[in-house]
Amino acid sequence: MLGAASAALAQGGRGRDLQAEQFVQTGAQRVISVLADRGQSVAQKKATFHQAINELADVPKVTNFVLGKYARTITPVQRQQFAAAFRAYAESVYQNRIDDYGGEKLNVVGSVVQKPGDVVVNTTIAGGQLDRPVAVAWRVLGGGASWKVVDIQFKGVWLAITQQQDFVSTIDNAGGDIGVLISQLQKDALRPAARRP
Repeated sequence: MLGAASAALAQGGRGRDLQAEQFVQTGAQRVISVLADRGQSVAQKKATFHQAINELADVPKVTNFVLGKYARTITPVQRQQFAAAFRAYAESVYQNRIDDYGGEKLNVVGSVVQKPGDVVVNTTIAGGQLDRPVAVAWRVLGGGASWKVVDIQFKGVWLAITQQQDFVSTIDNAGGDIGVLISQLQKDALRPAARRP
């Protein structure tokens, strides 16, 4: 399970995986570059960003993970609705903060193999509008030339794990009604950047 493995990341691991590092270097830099590209229309940028995320991340795996215990009870129709709402929300968070990006460069500084096919790639992002380099870790699953990101650590927090906790809490508070979370994500995806926290 993603959560258990991510929680154990600080306990060690050995070696580096250069193929996983190259995947993150290329894929993550592309995502950053798409966000910073002022030469495309909004529609073109959204389409390019959507494709870049598909290539970088295991979107179905992350979507299932953030549902936590509710991934086992969600109906097929709800799953389809949630997947669309979560995807739109996640992409809007970055696209609506487009002015925050501009010329940043990602540099891989190493990786740790937790077990075969499970690697944490450590990077720094610097330049552009950043005052100082930011450390970002990428958890990737796969092997050889086939890898996908399943979680990102930023400021010491694993984002998918945090989202899972928030989403499960929201559903719990709604008496197990997943529709409440779906509606909330749909609304949040439409909110302008100025109103985001």
